[in-house]
Amino acid sequence: MSDIILETKGLTKHYGGVQALNDANFVLRKGEHVAIMGDNGAGKSTFVRQITGVETRTRGTVIFQGNEVNFAGPLDAREAGIETVFQTLALADDLNVPDNLFLGREITKFNFLGPFRILNYKAMREATLAGLEKTGVKIPTIKNTIANMSGGQRQCVAIARTATFASKLTIMDEPTAALGVQETAQVENIVRTLKEQGESLILVSHNMRQVFDLVDRIVVFRRGRMVADLKVGETDGQDVVAYITGAKTGAQFEGAA
Repeated sequence: MSDIILETKGLTKHYGGVQALNDANFVLRKGEHVAIMGDNGAGKSTFVRQITGVETRTRGTVIFQGNEVNFAGPLDAREAGIETVFQTLALADDLNVPDNLFLGREITKFNFLGPFRILNYKAMREATLAGLEKTGVKIPTIKNTIANMSGGQRQCVAIARTATFASKLTIMDEPTAALGVQETAQVENIVRTLKEQGESLILVSHNMRQVFDLVDRIVVFRRGRMVADLKVGETDGQDVVAYITGAKTGAQFEGAA
C-alpha cells in the first residue's frame, strides 16, 4: 500500500492571461511535513486553493489517499479529511470557541422535520476541549467569543479546529505572519505536536528559521512554477533564497522526491 497521501499532477491555474500556477507536480507522504516557499505572487496560495477546492483549477489532477478528487469547495475538502488554516482564519467573531469549531457541522441531539433541530452543546464542548488538549492550545475559557481574543489565540483556535476532527492532512497558510514572538512559538509547538502524532502537514511560510525548524522538505515556487524540492538536511537558507530569487534554477519536476 502506498504511503502517499496527496499528489498533484500538472496542477495549473490561469486567471485570464495571467498564469498563476503552471504544471505543479507534488507529492506528500503520510506523516511528512513540507513547507511551500516563494516570493509574493509565486503561486503558493494559489496552489493551496486548487487543492482545497476554493477555486476551480484550469487543468491538472489532485489525488488524495489514492483517489482522484474534485472538491467543490473547502467543505468538501474538510469532509474528505483536509483541514486548512487560511490567512483569513475563517472564524466568526461573535461566536465562542465550540461554535466556531463546529460551524457548519454541528452535533445535534434531535432532528425534526424541516430546519428545526436541537444542538448537543455538551458533546461539542467536550470535543472542543479534547481538540485543544491534543494540540496543546491554551485558551482561558472556551466560552469567550473570538472577538475578545488576541491574534495568537484566534490563530490557535483555527488550528485546534483541525485537531478536533479526524483530519488526515493539515494545511497552514502563513499561520504566524501577523503574530508576536510568544504567539508564534505557541503555533510552532502545535505544529511539532502534529508531527509527533504522525499527521501530514503542508506549511506555507516566508519564515526561513521556522521552516528549517519544523519541516522535512522545502518546495519552492517561482512565478507560478515549482522550481525546487529540497530536503532540509541537505540544503540551507542561502540555497533556498537562490531558488526563490531565480539566482539558481531547477529542472521542471515530474514529481516530488
